[in-house]
Amino acid sequence: METKIVELIASPREPHFVGDGFRVHNFIPSGYRMDMRRMNPFIMLDYNSKFVFPATNTPKGVGVHPHRGFETVTIAYKGRVQHHDSSGGGGIIGEGDVQWMTAASGVLHKEYHEREWSKTGGEFQMVQLWVNLPKKDKMSTPKYQAIKYDEIPRVKLEDGESHVEVIAGEYEGVKGAAFTFTPVHMLNARLKNKGKASFNFPAHYNTVILVVEGSVFVNGTEVVPTDHMVLMANEGEVFEVEASEDSLVLILSGEPIDEPIASHGPFVMNTQEELVEAFNDFNHGKFGTLAD
Repeated sequence: METKIVELIASPREPHFVGDGFRVHNFIPSGYRMDMRRMNPFIMLDYNSKFVFPATNTPKGVGVHPHRGFETVTIAYKGRVQHHDSSGGGGIIGEGDVQWMTAASGVLHKEYHEREWSKTGGEFQMVQLWVNLPKKDKMSTPKYQAIKYDEIPRVKLEDGESHVEVIAGEYEGVKGAAFTFTPVHMLNARLKNKGKASFNFPAHYNTVILVVEGSVFVNGTEVVPTDHMVLMANEGEVFEVEASEDSLVLILSGEPIDEPIASHGPFVMNTQEELVEAFNDFNHGKFGTLAD
């Protein structure tokens, strides 16, 4: 096995608001060479770094909007989010939980700070990821996976205190909680100071590391601070992450979907004709209904 080396370390870009409830740094697609084609199947990653929202009786969030052709995955680190969609999916996720919505043929959805949490406010920290679907599945039936923190399998590491949570894919033979359409590994490594985790993914898989808390060394040399993302090169298979303080790291690795990408706004398809069809279907009410 050869070492998978660091291609680049990306600092967080200037934040912007999505709706009024998500203050995010956009890492994918970005000017860091991490465009949709390079990062496929991870075609968008917005990171709401730790931010304090004040108390309010009117929950903040994003109003009703459509999606087609991919999946949205929200990982909650701090705070609570509520979701509803036109296919009947919905729920509330809190710290450590994951919501995985397969938009596929098309849904309307909205997501916002959970009402009771909003009344007190506090620290809010989330990742929202768009995972592409292969052509054969883009028009499949929408679905929704609500994954609670205590349902996520864990693998204890050598130091006995650190562990890896397997949201999707597998780690050390332990399979993740989420169903995926293509090979996707989504892992949270919770590392104590000096704790180490080794990873082994095929060389051609697109792989990134996001430091959610603390700071880490990658392969013993590259120092990566909080809120920074590491893009790993598409060569070699194995790499190691070591915490220089108590740390929480999100690791994503997925097999590229080698198909054309045509995207515009909330739709990600394979051709321009399919995008036109998506907008027409949306405008003609074929995504269902959902109240604001």
